[in-house]
Amino acid sequence: MATTPVSFRISREKDELLDKLAEATDRPKSWHLGQAVNSYLEVQLWQIRHIQKALDELNEGKVKPIPHASVVARLRSWGKNRRRSKTRR
Repeated sequence: MATTPVSFRISREKDELLDKLAEATDRPKSWHLGQAVNSYLEVQLWQIRHIQKALDELNEGKVKPIPHASVVARLRSWGKNRRRSKTRR
């Protein structure tokens, strides 16, 4: 796989932590940075795919939108009007 050099700035503290991690794992800093970028991209792209899928389903009429006020009311009701369970003895 071909690679491309990338440069960016991090704080001195983060660089020192990265040095310690590289030394402790006997891996180069670039390997750890590559792992971090891979993880970040995976999470971000997963989120974007799911948001886009939901928007597509909404636009195609497969789901009904829920009014904002209904969501707020539901969230405010959480934890209220709940029957308390008996504590075990």
